Amino acid sequence: MNKQLEEDTIVRDCLLGDRKAQRFLFEKHYGKMLGVCLRYATGMDQAKDFVQEGFIKIFAQLGKFNGKGSLEGWIRRIMVNNCIDTIRKEKKNRFISDGDNYIEVHAGTIEDEDDVQMNINPQEVIDALRKLSPAYSTVFNLYVVEGYSHREIADMLKISEGTSKSNLAKAKRNLRNYLKKEIDNNYESI
Repeated sequence: MNKQLEEDTIVRDCLLGDRKAQRFLFEKHYGKMLGVCLRYATGMDQAKDFVQEGFIKIFAQLGKFNGKGSLEGWIRRIMVNNCIDTIRKEKKNRFISDGDNYIEVHAGTIEDEDDVQMNINPQEVIDALRKLSPAYSTVFNLYVVEGYSHREIADMLKISEGTSKSNLAKAKRNLRNYLKKEIDNNYESI
């Protein structure tokens, strides 16, 4: 069975209330969507909550899936939007606004290259990302991981484009500092 036909069958069966199809859809995408939600959550419990809430929305809106693009991509977008909506509701004014002024961060500077060339394991990066404020990590994830533009991020989060750029610059700076500190601690323990 080709992938598109399989997706169409799963969607149809879910819409007909087939619990096995719903369970299959949930289990098939749970792991990947948990990974997506972990990037926006403050911890595993919140990420699991994001996934649960996201799947509730997915099953409620499944009739709107038009088959254009992949089902997984559609599910991912709902998950990301759910995370953003929840974060936006939980906080007011957590985004740092510098008006339309922001700090430019240029990739490829000597400090950036030195940091990238050092030995950093993935868990250290994940830990550093979790140390970022929710505002910084949200903008970082949307821009770096999800590939949204600053204009799109500003529209989604109801902030200015300058605030989005500022938060990204500060997120990068803080990540660099956290990782440098971790590397320094690793070298001291050798």
